[in-house]
Amino acid sequence: MSPAPLKVALVGYGLAGKTFHAPLITATDGLELHTVVSSDAAKVRADFPEVAVVAGDLKRALANPEIDLVVIATPDSLHADQAHAALEAGKHVVIDKPFAVTLEAARAVADHARKVGRLVSVFQNRRWDSDFLTLKALIDQGHLGEIVQYESHFDRHRPTVRDRWREKPGAGVLLDLGPHLIDQALVLFGKPQAVYADVAIQKEGGVAGDYFHLLLRYPRLRVLLHASQMTQATNLRLAVHGTAGSFIKSGLDAQEDQLKAGMAPGSPAYGADQRPGVLIQLEDDEPISTAVQPLRGRYDHFYAGIREAICKGSPPPVTLEEALLVMEVIDAAQRSAAERREIDL
Repeated sequence: MSPAPLKVALVGYGLAGKTFHAPLITATDGLELHTVVSSDAAKVRADFPEVAVVAGDLKRALANPEIDLVVIATPDSLHADQAHAALEAGKHVVIDKPFAVTLEAARAVADHARKVGRLVSVFQNRRWDSDFLTLKALIDQGHLGEIVQYESHFDRHRPTVRDRWREKPGAGVLLDLGPHLIDQALVLFGKPQAVYADVAIQKEGGVAGDYFHLLLRYPRLRVLLHASQMTQATNLRLAVHGTAGSFIKSGLDAQEDQLKAGMAPGSPAYGADQRPGVLIQLEDDEPISTAVQPLRGRYDHFYAGIREAICKGSPPPVTLEEALLVMEVIDAAQRSAAERREIDL
């Protein structure tokens, strides 16, 4: 007989909870979405009528001995406190990025997890973006040689300030999108020697940083990570240059839009990207361009990895050490932008 599924409590049913976590949890064998903590019960029940809804009371969900895993998909400022509460209740924890608002808070959660012997992982779903998986395969297969410049963009055109927590003081794109781009770079290249960051407010009336440009310095490699909400030409995603070739990819991964549209992970079209990238290599000193069909994106692999980590003791898909390194780079970037200087790691 198959073991009983792990019962999951999802905390928060906004963009992250509704679009990403709930569909991916329910699509993962061995996981059961048991409870949702949300003040909008009607919204939850419209999607999952059989799921228990606890109206904004995390303590009630944590007191349920059936709950094995707590997924925190609330505003950033709540992540650390809610993670501590879940760990104190003996639950395993997944936290939507960012890990916490500060490096100090993230380290405290990590220490707590180690003390009580429970899993904590951070939802770095962009490791399973179609474009990133394709690039990683090209690097692993040697098509690009040694990478000397890596440029990664997450640009949008949202010039009007909106009344949402992500645009309030203490938030901003460095905490919102920065973890995605930083984590991908660290997966490929490891810890940099130093970080330089420029963070700005470019929107009229804005109060949180809506632009960042990060330079991660390695001995030879330079990593450029860029996000803007004032960019109308938002198509460039990756421009990666190595000693044996370059790879250029336009367009964002399709999975977020597919999940918003209600497409289930595992559907035939799920994770497919019909926009090929371009591999450029020299032959007889002439640049030759080759279309590269993207690999399928697979956000569902994250929760399959969480299941294996809890049930079988496998390494989680995102380890504490990896999550803390992302926070270390964010902390260095914040100090760099404030002090207008490069920060050594």
